[in-house]
Amino acid sequence: MSNHPVPPKTGLSFKRLLPLLILATGLILFLALDLGRFISFDTLREHRESLTAWVAGHWPWAASIYLLCYIAVVAFSLPGGAVMTITGGFLFGIWAGTALTVVAATIGATLLFLAARTALGDALRARAGPALRRMEAGFQENALSYLLVLRLVPLFPFFLVNLVPAFLGVPLRTYVLGTFFGIIPGSFVYASVGNGLGAIFDRGETPDLGLIFNPEILTPLIGLAVLALLPVAYKKFKSSRLAP
Repeated sequence: MSNHPVPPKTGLSFKRLLPLLILATGLILFLALDLGRFISFDTLREHRESLTAWVAGHWPWAASIYLLCYIAVVAFSLPGGAVMTITGGFLFGIWAGTALTVVAATIGATLLFLAARTALGDALRARAGPALRRMEAGFQENALSYLLVLRLVPLFPFFLVNLVPAFLGVPLRTYVLGTFFGIIPGSFVYASVGNGLGAIFDRGETPDLGLIFNPEILTPLIGLAVLALLPVAYKKFKSSRLAP
């Protein structure tokens, strides 16, 4: 009987793929049934009075339902995250709306991260070539800084930033911390818009979902991203000084 440790299984199997298949099926059903019509400003405008009255009378229930819905939107990679965040600011105010959004988005993103890592992460890394392994090692070395940058500056779709770290072997704790703190500024911006959504509706207008790219908003976010990269720059500077 061999005493050698059994290497972890890295091949694909239905059991490993099941969580990711469930999330993909949910996305397909969402699109096929056109459920996106319920995550829209038109629906919110139509039911604004009944929604605000129900939230005022049943705050804990309303907050719990909002959390669950937002977790589902992120975990299943459904379109409508920005609308949901603005809705959170509209229904719960800036601070509570931001807090609920950040918690829910972090949980949803973590569920997707775990599903992707379980299904494909180990298998992809086992088949990775030298170039991908070097990129993986570089990303892991400064994972928190890179994650903060990707979360702060909306260069890539949110769901893509949820998936890539799973394939690069980012530790779960680092992923959760980077996601939680990295999405706070953007969530606050959209929740602030939601807090004034009633006045926007009264004018017959619709919020601009691209407002995050306005220079007065994007510039501070880029500044925070630069701060997040300072540890990376310091490491490179220090290693260059120590190099012969």
